[in-house]
Amino acid sequence: MANPTEEKFRKIRLSNKAFQDRVATMEGHEEFLQATGFSLKELPHQDTVEPFWVLGEDKCDDLDSLKASADILTTTEPLKFKVDRMMQVLQPTDRVAEFRLPDAFYNLTTEEIKREQQDRTDAVQKSFQLRTKAMREREEQQNLRRYNFTLIRVRFPDNVLLQGVFRAQEKLSELVQFVREALVSDWLPFVLSSATGQRLEEEEVSFAELGLVPAAVVNFTWDPSIMADIAAQQGAASNNQYLKPELL
Repeated sequence: MANPTEEKFRKIRLSNKAFQDRVATMEGHEEFLQATGFSLKELPHQDTVEPFWVLGEDKCDDLDSLKASADILTTTEPLKFKVDRMMQVLQPTDRVAEFRLPDAFYNLTTEEIKREQQDRTDAVQKSFQLRTKAMREREEQQNLRRYNFTLIRVRFPDNVLLQGVFRAQEKLSELVQFVREALVSDWLPFVLSSATGQRLEEEEVSFAELGLVPAAVVNFTWDPSIMADIAAQQGAASNNQYLKPELL
């Protein structure tokens, strides 16, 4: 507001983490930005091209409108929608790895569809360019942020699957809580790991950052160190009952 004519204060990079965490998760944020005078544009950024919300130059002189928009943001409480987990328990079958995701999971806007065509053109051009590892990783992260939702299946040792839906920008801690609430022994520590066996321990990292989008299977085990202690004290460490009976 203090320097509306300076270009760096008039644009917002869509892949910016703060924007994704605080703004992109809010329903209606696109409509609000457009009403304020922002529009989507492709701009160069760190050796590549990325989408930005850019405030039109003609809006910079209309400080009253900008202040009115700012007042709306500061005087109203944003409503953050809560995702219906759509919890399901799937019994073992030969098709447990199959995912059926409705089109709504991808939720592409008109602008995103246009960018998809542009991205394909850019991909052809980039295939003839030499790119650093950092450039490739940055592009991968940008692609992950395209998904709004992810479907997660948690595989238990008895091959039963617990399925739930999450926002792509939600933290891993939400999955941990989701699993814990479904357990019979919800007090016992457990471990979640990726399909490759890597432990998922960074609970404040989003599903998108972990690469668990638009769908993924993670594995459940009781914490082996705790089970070893129980075995030492009780002479057995068997705990084959996982999910609450009412869920089965």
